[in-house]
Amino acid sequence: MTQRRVTIALLVLYTLITAYSIFGRPLGIAPDRIITPLVTLSGFSFALLHAGQREGWWGALRLLALVFGVSLLFESVGVATGWVYGPYHYTDQLGPKFLGLVPFLIPVAWFMMSYPSFVIASWLVPFGWKRLQRVLCVAALGGLVMTAWDVIMDPIMVAGGNWVWDVKGAYFGIPLQNFWGWWLTIFTTFALYLWLFNKEAKPPEAGFDRLALGSYLVTALGIVIAALLSRSGDLALIGFFAMLPWAVVTSMRLTGK
Repeated sequence: MTQRRVTIALLVLYTLITAYSIFGRPLGIAPDRIITPLVTLSGFSFALLHAGQREGWWGALRLLALVFGVSLLFESVGVATGWVYGPYHYTDQLGPKFLGLVPFLIPVAWFMMSYPSFVIASWLVPFGWKRLQRVLCVAALGGLVMTAWDVIMDPIMVAGGNWVWDVKGAYFGIPLQNFWGWWLTIFTTFALYLWLFNKEAKPPEAGFDRLALGSYLVTALGIVIAALLSRSGDLALIGFFAMLPWAVVTSMRLTGK
């Protein structure tokens, strides 16, 4: 029970820091160089502790290694060549970079959001399906759930000067290729994990998984409110309909409706 209490405490901490980052930025009391790493690390800590209890610690560490390895590989190739996501580069706002290309904070953020996306997708795909069918569907759906975050997050982070697109894309200056790249990154990660390591034989505990759904909701509501406060009503509306339906349907599945 101690681990579960710590998991709940970390979710509360993540919620509070997210709220502080949203309402503190307009007042100038939540500088990006401090608050963005705090939000990311608190969300990451929650996700890792939850994964350790849900997947077992070997499973959690394998998933973590895959998320870090695949995202860092794809991002590094993307920054260096323009493949995968389109031509872009990171500024210095997110801290030290791997090989001078990708901030080390980036794979941490990938895990922070890919894990709750994984939990959501695992509940949306029927547990009784054949293994290969379920692996492909969970990986594909998880990619969509995760990419829904980027639909609103990417324009906000670009506006904040965290990275720069070297082309003028069709979506708030972002090339549509970026979203395909996000989906591909997560599909690859989840498919590898599920096929190589996950031996799921029965549904996990619904009550505990509500915490992971809660972290996704905190992120979704937080970024939608941030868009509203920055007077980007169109972006907030897009984010609302991109992310919240996944949470609503999953909540219904978790309650057996």
